[in-house]
Amino acid sequence: MRSKKTSDRRVRRTRHQVNGALVDLIKEKRFDDITVQNLIDRAGVGRSTFYSHFRDKEDAFDQQWEQFNRLLADRIDWAKAGKESFFPVTFFFQHLQEAQSFYRGLVRSGKVDAIFKSGVEHLSRNVESALKERLKSKPVTIPIPVLAHHLANEFYGLLKWWLDAGMPYTPEAMDKMFHRLVNPTLKSAMQIDDVRPRP
Repeated sequence: MRSKKTSDRRVRRTRHQVNGALVDLIKEKRFDDITVQNLIDRAGVGRSTFYSHFRDKEDAFDQQWEQFNRLLADRIDWAKAGKESFFPVTFFFQHLQEAQSFYRGLVRSGKVDAIFKSGVEHLSRNVESALKERLKSKPVTIPIPVLAHHLANEFYGLLKWWLDAGMPYTPEAMDKMFHRLVNPTLKSAMQIDDVRPRP
């Protein structure tokens, strides 16, 4: 048991080191110019260790991006869906606001369109799974896969517009706008009653 915990810690530490190194390198150079050797040198891990976790640098990037989308989906507060701010828009927009040099690196590398497309796919899968679990046999007016894709697409579409426009509004303002756009659809799809306590 102890050896499994030690092994798990080692795996998490290796992934954390590689993820951090990849983010730093993307800030400095085009993704195509980053080599696996650059990555393992910056991360301070051995080549065999790297290849025991990742096929190549693209796989390292994809795994990190998929993990972030899982984290994003885990932060959704479904109890508030259709009524209040339930999607972690402020959290994610603030995160990218603080990592502008990383986003500029992605733009420079020509990876933005691809990662937003895969972001929609990853997030949509996670949202679909959560909705199926939450709704189970409850009736919905829109099929769950369609609803999940709509939410993921709305989120990443708004995020890309915001970044490309130079972040003209605060993350908090974007959170309010996103929920004004999606909550009516979600409320209708999930047949949520707008029951408010009497004053």
